[in-house]
Amino acid sequence: MRPLAGVIIALGLVALTMLWIETQVDEERPQVASLPIQANKPVSDLPDFAEISDVKQKKRAFFGYLRPTVEQVNREINGQRQFLLQLKQRLDKGLTVSGAQAAKAERIAQQYGYELRQISSETLEPLLARVDTVPVEMVLVQAANETGWGSSRFAREGLNFFGQWCFRAGCGLVPLGREDGRNHEVAKFDSVEESVSSYLNNLNTNPAYQELRQIRSQLRHADMEVTAASLIPGLIRYSERKEAYVDELLSMLETNKRYM
Repeated sequence: MRPLAGVIIALGLVALTMLWIETQVDEERPQVASLPIQANKPVSDLPDFAEISDVKQKKRAFFGYLRPTVEQVNREINGQRQFLLQLKQRLDKGLTVSGAQAAKAERIAQQYGYELRQISSETLEPLLARVDTVPVEMVLVQAANETGWGSSRFAREGLNFFGQWCFRAGCGLVPLGREDGRNHEVAKFDSVEESVSSYLNNLNTNPAYQELRQIRSQLRHADMEVTAASLIPGLIRYSERKEAYVDELLSMLETNKRYM
């Protein structure tokens, strides 16, 4: 693995004082979270990226298509984060929290799979480790990797840009090479927003990506920039390829910056 990746992983292993309440899930592939997202980029609007013969043009078209949605979902997450940070500041000053504020915090906690038994500065800290944005460049590079620049069957038919699985019959598309005895499907989404929101929620809640969240939290506490290069090593459990997958994403990030 590259030296940079090794350093960042080492940073992520620094222990945080957190109260994690995690739900055990199948960690082979990211799971699907159900989120209330308005569909405004349906399958019918997906460009035929495979028909773009010029490689540079294809890359710009793919990134340009996906970027606005990633930025939109990140803005929504950041709005939740800013609310929680302001709530924490009130508590740090010894001020009270209104019933409406407490109810909103509990709704956010539920969305992120965190049990907020009481609202205090201490219990909000681990929740804030989850309610956080992800660098757009990391999302774009991983989507390009997972879909072959938007040309995969799962992207074209299901708006699934991140290889997310689901386990209810009919919930998605059956992989052509699925092994006997397996029951997973590749999730199908109604909109690009739903696909991106589900992916980001997985990164922010799934136990498989706790290391990614620790890296991000450490950088936040050190008042350092959270970059795509710093977080990609936290995806080491996203693929069975482990380090090779991380190195590939880092390489793609470096070689495709000009197109983002």
